[in-house]
Amino acid sequence: MAREFVRKRLGDDHPALDTVTLLVSEVVSNAVVHSNSRNGGKVTLALADCHDFVHVDVVDAGGEEAPRVRDDESGESGRGLLIVQTLASGWGVRQDLTSRTVWFQVGYEYKRVPPAPILPRQRESPDGGETALRRTARRAAARAVTESLIPERAHPRRSAERWSRDRDGFGGESGSPGVDPFLY
Repeated sequence: MAREFVRKRLGDDHPALDTVTLLVSEVVSNAVVHSNSRNGGKVTLALADCHDFVHVDVVDAGGEEAPRVRDDESGESGRGLLIVQTLASGWGVRQDLTSRTVWFQVGYEYKRVPPAPILPRQRESPDGGETALRRTARRAAARAVTESLIPERAHPRRSAERWSRDRDGFGGESGSPGVDPFLY
């Protein structure tokens, strides 16, 4: 079950997948066999991929003896934490009154994503080297100006008065110099 959890969290092509899977199975096995969780207690596994290392916490119900690396190389068991110590970039144990956490970190080299392909340069148009983007922007601006004149075309007299006031300067119909020529 821990193997599927790790594979699901990291993905099949993760560079640290095999090492993390091995170390998770060692630490979870230790929690199930050697902690107070062995009597129907709970073991919690937390995993975080931190860009260039994977951090794992295995929380169990604690026990009488703190986990430690055993020096007996010829023993039939007891080498789980030696494997963790050898393969992990760091590991440790935190314990309180109700639980114990064995944590470890596995470093890996972050694979750089190749840069996005360079898009081909915009084609030059035959009319003066204008690119398609600039031509579109010019046409959009011309369309916006044309559309803004449509209300004035609907009221030609008002439009003629406005433009004659602009041409003649301030003063409008009353001749007073303080009148804004753009007010109708």
